[in-house]
Amino acid sequence: MTPLPRIACIAALALYSTAISSTEVLASPDLPRCQVWQRELGFAKSVADHDPVAFAGYLAVNAAFGVSREPTVGREAVTREWQGIIDGSALKLEWYPAVVTIGGDGRTAYSSGPALYQDPKTGAYRHGRYGSVWQREADGEWRMIFDDGIRPEPADAAAVQAFREGSGKSCPAG
Repeated sequence: MTPLPRIACIAALALYSTAISSTEVLASPDLPRCQVWQRELGFAKSVADHDPVAFAGYLAVNAAFGVSREPTVGREAVTREWQGIIDGSALKLEWYPAVVTIGGDGRTAYSSGPALYQDPKTGAYRHGRYGSVWQREADGEWRMIFDDGIRPEPADAAAVQAFREGSGKSCPAG
């Protein structure tokens, strides 16, 4: 085989595989969104379970947290900074996704939802929202690359109840 036909074959195979992966994404647009939804729920569960190893597994190596302020960068640094949240000594933090959107590249996603903070000493609640950016890495796993939230406000019993009523929803289709 001469070099030109070999290059043409390689190019055709590359285009074909790209078309197949694009078709898979288009044929099932909710699949990546629901994968990120489940990853977000798993990430929240790692905190509820006080599991720093699982927590770190949801983060990209160079994840940045608190991106609208002075961010903490790196999986190890973020896990270390969050230790009091993960073990529940600083506060009890709960959250769940309300929205997940997949970017045009199919490898980047944004998730957002409500967050509920409880002071372990006083039992007082505050509520807010988070926003996270996820990226599908080379191994196919979605990992968080950016995270931030709004400053939490005091929450009354009705706000806590509304948070609880909103939890447990599965990834909405469509």
